[in-house]
Amino acid sequence: MNWHRAPQLLSLATAVPGNVIEQARASELARAFFGHRLAEYEALSSVFASTGIERRYSVEPLTWFAESHEWPDRTASYMAGASKLFEDVVRKALDAAALEARQIDAVIMVSSTGIATPSLEARVLPRLGFRSDVRRIPIFGLGCAGGVTGFGTASRIAASEPGTTVLLVSIELCTLAFRLDRATKPDIISAALFGDGAAAAIFRCGDGPAIGRVGGATEHLWANTIDIMGWSTDPTGLGVILSRSLPDFIARNYRVEFDRAMERLALTPSDIDRIVCHPGGTKVLEAIEAALELPEGTFVVERSVMRDFGNMSSPTVLFVLERVLAEGFKGTAVLSALGPGFTASFATLHVADT
Repeated sequence: MNWHRAPQLLSLATAVPGNVIEQARASELARAFFGHRLAEYEALSSVFASTGIERRYSVEPLTWFAESHEWPDRTASYMAGASKLFEDVVRKALDAAALEARQIDAVIMVSSTGIATPSLEARVLPRLGFRSDVRRIPIFGLGCAGGVTGFGTASRIAASEPGTTVLLVSIELCTLAFRLDRATKPDIISAALFGDGAAAAIFRCGDGPAIGRVGGATEHLWANTIDIMGWSTDPTGLGVILSRSLPDFIARNYRVEFDRAMERLALTPSDIDRIVCHPGGTKVLEAIEAALELPEGTFVVERSVMRDFGNMSSPTVLFVLERVLAEGFKGTAVLSALGPGFTASFATLHVADT
Protein backbone atom coordinates (compact mmCIF):
# COMPACT_ATOMS: atom_id res chain seq x y z
CA MET A 1 0.00 0.00 0.00
CA ASN A 2 1.36 3.42 -1.01
CA TRP A 3 0.21 5.36 2.02
CA HIS A 4 1.86 8.60 0.80
CA ARG A 5 -0.77 8.96 -1.93
CA ALA A 6 -3.76 8.03 0.24
CA PRO A 7 -6.24 10.70 1.43
CA GLN A 8 -5.50 12.32 4.77
CA LEU A 9 -7.65 12.30 7.88
CA LEU A 10 -7.21 15.90 9.02
CA SER A 11 -9.32 15.87 12.16
CA LEU A 12 -11.73 13.84 14.25
CA ALA A 13 -14.18 15.17 16.84
CA THR A 14 -17.02 13.84 18.99
CA ALA A 15 -19.89 15.35 20.97
CA VAL A 16 -22.76 14.25 23.20
CA PRO A 17 -25.92 16.06 24.41
CA GLY A 18 -26.19 17.40 27.92
CA ASN A 19 -28.65 15.02 29.58
CA VAL A 20 -26.93 12.16 31.44
CA ILE A 21 -28.65 8.80 31.88
CA GLU A 22 -27.04 6.86 34.70
CA GLN A 23 -27.52 3.15 34.08
CA ALA A 24 -28.75 2.47 37.60
CA ARG A 25 -31.50 5.07 37.17
CA ALA A 26 -32.39 3.72 33.71
CA SER A 27 -32.82 0.27 35.25
CA GLU A 28 -35.17 1.64 37.90
CA LEU A 29 -37.32 3.44 35.33
CA ALA A 30 -37.43 0.46 33.01
CA ARG A 31 -38.70 -1.70 35.86
CA ALA A 32 -41.43 0.86 36.54
CA PHE A 33 -42.37 1.08 32.87
CA PHE A 34 -42.19 -2.60 31.91
CA GLY A 35 -41.93 -4.78 35.02
CA HIS A 36 -45.67 -5.31 35.44
CA ARG A 37 -46.30 -5.77 31.71
CA LEU A 38 -43.80 -8.48 30.79
CA ALA A 39 -43.79 -11.85 32.52
CA GLU A 40 -40.12 -12.48 31.81
CA TYR A 41 -38.99 -9.00 32.86
CA GLU A 42 -36.97 -10.12 35.90
CA ALA A 43 -34.84 -12.40 33.75
CA LEU A 44 -34.41 -9.72 31.07
CA SER A 45 -33.54 -6.96 33.54
CA SER A 46 -30.04 -8.37 34.06
CA VAL A 47 -29.11 -6.79 30.72
CA PHE A 48 -28.74 -3.41 32.47
CA ALA A 49 -25.75 -4.80 34.38
CA SER A 50 -24.35 -7.19 31.77
CA THR A 51 -23.85 -4.45 29.14
CA GLY A 52 -21.05 -2.92 31.22
CA ILE A 53 -22.60 0.52 30.64
CA GLU A 54 -22.43 3.04 33.47
CA ARG A 55 -23.94 6.08 31.75
CA ARG A 56 -25.30 7.36 28.48
CA TYR A 57 -26.36 10.72 27.09
CA SER A 58 -29.70 11.87 25.71
CA VAL A 59 -31.12 14.90 23.92
CA GLU A 60 -34.12 14.74 26.26
CA PRO A 61 -34.26 14.51 30.07
CA LEU A 62 -35.51 11.31 31.68
CA THR A 63 -38.87 12.93 32.46
CA TRP A 64 -39.56 13.12 28.71
CA PHE A 65 -39.48 9.33 28.42
CA ALA A 66 -42.18 8.90 31.06
CA GLU A 67 -44.66 10.52 28.66
CA SER A 68 -46.23 9.20 25.45
CA HIS A 69 -44.82 10.61 22.21
CA GLU A 70 -45.72 10.03 18.58
CA TRP A 71 -44.01 10.99 15.32
CA PRO A 72 -44.48 14.79 15.56
CA ASP A 73 -42.92 14.99 19.04
CA ARG A 74 -40.09 12.61 18.16
CA THR A 75 -39.35 14.43 14.92
CA ALA A 76 -39.30 17.83 16.61
CA SER A 77 -36.88 16.49 19.22
CA TYR A 78 -34.72 14.93 16.49
CA MET A 79 -34.55 18.19 14.53
CA ALA A 80 -33.63 20.30 17.54
CA GLY A 81 -31.26 17.84 19.21
CA ALA A 82 -29.47 16.72 16.07
CA SER A 83 -29.06 20.30 14.83
CA LYS A 84 -27.42 21.32 18.10
CA LEU A 85 -25.08 18.31 18.03
CA PHE A 86 -24.27 19.00 14.37
CA GLU A 87 -23.14 22.53 15.20
CA ASP A 88 -21.13 21.44 18.23
CA VAL A 89 -19.24 18.58 16.59
CA VAL A 90 -18.60 20.38 13.28
CA ARG A 91 -17.14 23.42 15.03
CA LYS A 92 -14.82 21.08 16.97
CA ALA A 93 -13.72 19.26 13.80
CA LEU A 94 -13.08 22.53 11.93
CA ASP A 95 -11.08 23.95 14.83
CA ALA A 96 -9.00 20.76 15.10
CA ALA A 97 -8.18 20.94 11.38
CA ALA A 98 -7.53 24.72 11.51
CA LEU A 99 -10.11 25.20 8.76
CA GLU A 100 -13.04 27.53 8.18
CA ALA A 101 -16.47 26.34 7.11
CA ARG A 102 -16.11 27.95 3.66
CA GLN A 103 -13.11 25.69 2.95
CA ILE A 104 -15.28 22.55 3.03
CA ASP A 105 -16.30 21.35 -0.45
CA ALA A 106 -18.53 18.37 0.38
CA VAL A 107 -20.51 17.20 3.40
CA ILE A 108 -21.60 13.61 4.05
CA MET A 109 -24.36 13.41 6.66
CA VAL A 110 -25.01 9.95 8.20
CA SER A 111 -28.05 9.34 10.40
CA SER A 112 -30.67 6.61 10.74
CA THR A 113 -32.58 7.65 13.87
CA GLY A 114 -34.69 10.49 12.48
CA ILE A 115 -36.18 11.69 9.23
CA ALA A 116 -35.66 15.21 7.90
CA THR A 117 -36.56 16.65 4.50
CA PRO A 118 -34.90 19.04 3.78
CA SER A 119 -32.09 16.96 5.21
CA LEU A 120 -30.40 17.88 8.46
CA GLU A 121 -27.23 19.40 7.01
CA ALA A 122 -29.31 21.69 4.75
CA ARG A 123 -30.88 23.17 7.88
CA VAL A 124 -27.60 23.77 9.70
CA LEU A 125 -24.84 24.50 7.17
CA PRO A 126 -25.96 28.06 6.24
CA ARG A 127 -25.75 29.33 9.79
CA LEU A 128 -22.28 27.84 10.20
CA GLY A 129 -20.88 29.80 7.26
CA PHE A 130 -20.61 27.01 4.67
CA ARG A 131 -20.61 27.98 0.99
CA SER A 132 -23.89 27.80 -0.89
CA ASP A 133 -22.31 25.48 -3.47
CA VAL A 134 -21.09 22.89 -0.94
CA ARG A 135 -22.04 19.37 -2.05
CA ARG A 136 -24.43 17.60 0.30
CA ILE A 137 -24.66 13.81 0.54
CA PRO A 138 -27.17 12.65 3.19
CA ILE A 139 -27.08 8.90 3.93
CA PHE A 140 -29.90 7.10 5.75
CA GLY A 141 -30.48 3.48 6.76
CA LEU A 142 -26.97 2.18 7.54
CA GLY A 143 -27.52 2.08 11.30
CA CYS A 144 -24.47 1.03 13.31
CA ALA A 145 -22.42 0.45 10.13
CA GLY A 146 -22.86 4.06 9.05
CA GLY A 147 -19.81 5.48 10.82
CA VAL A 148 -17.36 3.21 9.00
CA THR A 149 -19.21 3.37 5.67
CA GLY A 150 -19.31 7.16 5.91
CA PHE A 151 -15.61 7.22 6.81
CA GLY A 152 -14.82 5.17 3.70
CA THR A 153 -17.14 7.15 1.43
CA ALA A 154 -15.70 10.50 2.52
CA SER A 155 -12.15 9.28 1.95
CA ARG A 156 -13.05 7.94 -1.51
CA ILE A 157 -14.44 11.31 -2.57
CA ALA A 158 -11.30 13.02 -1.29
CA ALA A 159 -9.13 10.49 -3.16
CA SER A 160 -11.03 10.83 -6.43
CA GLU A 161 -10.84 14.62 -6.42
CA PRO A 162 -7.46 15.76 -5.07
CA GLY A 163 -7.77 19.11 -3.32
CA THR A 164 -11.39 18.53 -2.33
CA THR A 165 -12.00 18.83 1.41
CA VAL A 166 -14.72 16.49 2.68
CA LEU A 167 -16.57 16.66 5.99
CA LEU A 168 -18.23 13.57 7.45
CA VAL A 169 -20.88 14.07 10.15
CA SER A 170 -22.49 11.10 11.90
CA ILE A 171 -25.34 11.81 14.33
CA GLU A 172 -27.69 9.35 16.01
CA LEU A 173 -30.38 10.02 18.58
CA CYS A 174 -31.14 6.42 19.49
CA THR A 175 -32.98 7.28 22.71
CA LEU A 176 -35.86 8.82 20.75
CA ALA A 177 -36.91 5.29 19.74
CA PHE A 178 -37.76 4.45 23.37
CA ARG A 179 -41.48 3.66 23.55
CA LEU A 180 -44.02 3.12 26.33
CA ASP A 181 -46.55 1.45 24.03
CA ARG A 182 -44.48 -1.74 23.49
CA ALA A 183 -43.02 -4.18 25.98
CA THR A 184 -40.87 -6.65 24.08
CA LYS A 185 -37.42 -8.14 24.65
CA PRO A 186 -35.82 -5.88 21.98
CA ASP A 187 -37.38 -2.85 23.69
CA ILE A 188 -35.84 -3.84 27.05
CA ILE A 189 -32.44 -4.42 25.47
CA SER A 190 -32.53 -1.10 23.62
CA ALA A 191 -33.56 0.70 26.82
CA ALA A 192 -30.40 -0.71 28.43
CA LEU A 193 -28.04 -0.20 25.52
CA PHE A 194 -28.52 2.88 23.37
CA GLY A 195 -27.48 6.49 23.78
CA ASP A 196 -27.13 9.64 21.69
CA GLY A 197 -23.98 11.11 20.18
CA ALA A 198 -22.22 12.64 17.19
CA ALA A 199 -18.86 12.46 15.47
CA ALA A 200 -17.25 14.45 12.65
CA ALA A 201 -14.12 13.93 10.56
CA ILE A 202 -12.43 15.90 7.78
CA PHE A 203 -10.58 14.36 4.81
CA ARG A 204 -8.39 15.71 2.00
CA CYS A 205 -5.72 14.45 -0.36
CA GLY A 206 -2.37 16.17 -0.08
CA ASP A 207 0.52 16.73 2.27
CA GLY A 208 0.89 18.53 5.56
CA PRO A 209 -0.17 17.93 9.16
CA ALA A 210 -2.73 15.16 9.55
CA ILE A 211 -3.81 12.38 11.91
CA GLY A 212 -3.14 9.70 9.31
CA ARG A 213 -4.07 8.41 5.86
CA VAL A 214 -7.04 6.29 4.81
CA GLY A 215 -6.04 3.34 2.68
CA GLY A 216 -9.35 1.97 1.51
CA ALA A 217 -12.81 0.74 2.42
CA THR A 218 -15.06 -2.18 1.60
CA GLU A 219 -18.38 -3.74 2.63
CA HIS A 220 -20.21 -7.04 2.65
CA LEU A 221 -23.99 -7.53 2.51
CA TRP A 222 -25.25 -10.94 3.61
CA ALA A 223 -28.29 -12.18 1.68
CA ASN A 224 -31.54 -13.05 3.46
CA THR A 225 -30.62 -11.27 6.69
CA ILE A 226 -33.04 -8.33 6.62
CA ASP A 227 -34.70 -9.36 9.89
CA ILE A 228 -31.52 -9.43 12.01
CA MET A 229 -31.45 -5.70 12.74
CA GLY A 230 -33.30 -2.54 11.74
CA TRP A 231 -36.39 -0.41 12.34
CA SER A 232 -40.09 -1.07 12.07
CA THR A 233 -42.37 1.95 11.58
CA ASP A 234 -45.86 2.76 12.80
CA PRO A 235 -47.81 5.84 13.92
CA THR A 236 -45.91 6.04 17.22
CA GLY A 237 -42.42 6.05 15.71
CA LEU A 238 -39.49 3.77 15.00
CA GLY A 239 -39.43 0.36 16.64
CA VAL A 240 -36.21 -1.55 17.15
CA ILE A 241 -35.69 -4.89 15.39
CA LEU A 242 -32.92 -6.87 17.06
CA SER A 243 -32.61 -10.61 16.59
CA ARG A 244 -31.39 -12.76 19.47
CA SER A 245 -29.42 -14.76 16.86
CA LEU A 246 -27.05 -11.85 16.17
CA PRO A 247 -24.04 -13.02 18.29
CA ASP A 248 -24.31 -16.55 16.88
CA PHE A 249 -24.53 -15.20 13.34
CA ILE A 250 -21.36 -13.18 13.89
CA ALA A 251 -19.54 -16.13 15.41
CA ARG A 252 -20.40 -18.27 12.37
CA ASN A 253 -19.97 -15.76 9.55
CA TYR A 254 -17.78 -12.79 10.48
CA ARG A 255 -14.32 -14.35 10.06
CA VAL A 256 -14.81 -15.45 6.45
CA GLU A 257 -15.95 -12.01 5.33
CA PHE A 258 -13.32 -10.23 7.42
CA ASP A 259 -10.60 -12.24 5.67
CA ARG A 260 -12.11 -11.57 2.25
CA ALA A 261 -12.33 -7.86 3.05
CA MET A 262 -8.68 -7.76 4.05
CA GLU A 263 -7.78 -9.40 0.73
CA ARG A 264 -9.70 -6.70 -1.13
CA LEU A 265 -7.88 -4.07 0.94
CA ALA A 266 -4.51 -5.75 0.20
CA LEU A 267 -3.76 -6.32 3.88
CA THR A 268 -2.18 -9.40 5.42
CA PRO A 269 -2.57 -10.26 9.12
CA SER A 270 0.95 -8.97 9.80
CA ASP A 271 -0.02 -5.58 8.31
CA ILE A 272 -2.77 -4.99 10.88
CA ASP A 273 -1.73 -3.42 14.18
CA ARG A 274 -5.20 -2.74 15.62
CA ILE A 275 -8.83 -3.51 14.85
CA VAL A 276 -11.04 -0.58 15.86
CA CYS A 277 -14.43 -2.16 16.39
CA HIS A 278 -17.91 -0.74 16.79
CA PRO A 279 -19.01 -1.95 20.24
CA GLY A 280 -22.52 -3.08 19.44
CA GLY A 281 -22.82 -4.83 22.80
CA THR A 282 -20.94 -7.16 25.12
CA LYS A 283 -22.02 -10.34 23.34
CA VAL A 284 -21.20 -8.84 19.94
CA LEU A 285 -17.68 -7.91 21.04
CA GLU A 286 -17.18 -11.39 22.49
CA ALA A 287 -18.41 -12.97 19.25
CA ILE A 288 -15.99 -10.89 17.14
CA GLU A 289 -13.09 -11.72 19.46
CA ALA A 290 -13.93 -15.41 19.15
CA ALA A 291 -14.40 -15.26 15.38
CA LEU A 292 -11.02 -13.57 14.88
CA GLU A 293 -9.34 -15.81 17.48
CA LEU A 294 -8.37 -12.81 19.59
CA PRO A 295 -7.80 -13.11 23.35
CA GLU A 296 -10.97 -12.55 25.35
CA GLY A 297 -11.12 -8.91 26.44
CA THR A 298 -9.00 -7.63 23.55
CA PHE A 299 -11.35 -4.75 22.82
CA VAL A 300 -10.54 -2.78 25.97
CA VAL A 301 -11.09 0.67 24.47
CA GLU A 302 -14.31 -0.47 22.82
CA ARG A 303 -15.62 -1.60 26.20
CA SER A 304 -14.57 1.69 27.80
CA VAL A 305 -16.58 3.62 25.20
CA MET A 306 -19.56 1.35 25.88
CA ARG A 307 -19.14 2.00 29.60
CA ASP A 308 -19.11 5.78 29.21
CA PHE A 309 -21.55 6.34 26.31
CA GLY A 310 -23.46 3.15 25.50
CA ASN A 311 -24.12 2.16 21.90
CA MET A 312 -24.72 5.38 19.94
CA SER A 313 -25.05 3.52 16.63
CA SER A 314 -23.02 4.96 13.74
CA PRO A 315 -20.73 7.47 15.54
CA THR A 316 -19.68 5.00 18.24
CA VAL A 317 -16.77 3.49 16.29
CA LEU A 318 -15.38 7.01 15.79
CA PHE A 319 -15.51 7.56 19.57
CA VAL A 320 -13.42 4.38 19.84
CA LEU A 321 -10.99 5.62 17.19
CA GLU A 322 -10.65 8.95 19.02
CA ARG A 323 -9.62 7.14 22.22
CA VAL A 324 -7.27 4.78 20.40
CA LEU A 325 -5.53 7.77 18.81
CA ALA A 326 -5.40 9.62 22.14
CA GLU A 327 -3.50 6.66 23.58
CA GLY A 328 -0.76 7.29 21.00
CA PHE A 329 -1.56 4.57 18.48
CA LYS A 330 0.84 4.26 15.53
CA GLY A 331 0.52 1.80 12.68
CA THR A 332 -2.31 0.42 10.57
CA ALA A 333 -5.82 0.13 11.97
CA VAL A 334 -8.87 -1.56 10.50
CA LEU A 335 -12.18 0.08 11.38
CA SER A 336 -15.03 -2.44 11.57
CA ALA A 337 -18.76 -2.10 12.13
CA LEU A 338 -21.87 -4.22 11.63
CA GLY A 339 -25.30 -2.86 10.80
CA PRO A 340 -28.69 -3.43 9.18
CA GLY A 341 -28.75 -5.29 5.91
CA PHE A 342 -27.10 -7.32 7.51
CA THR A 343 -23.86 -5.52 6.66
CA ALA A 344 -20.18 -5.55 7.59
CA SER A 345 -18.25 -2.38 6.80
CA PHE A 346 -14.46 -1.92 6.91
CA ALA A 347 -12.00 0.93 6.40
CA THR A 348 -8.26 1.29 7.01
CA LEU A 349 -6.26 4.08 8.60
CA HIS A 350 -2.48 4.34 8.77
CA VAL A 351 -0.91 6.57 11.43
CA ALA A 352 2.77 7.13 10.73
CA ASP A 353 5.34 6.92 13.51
CA THR A 354 6.89 10.36 12.96
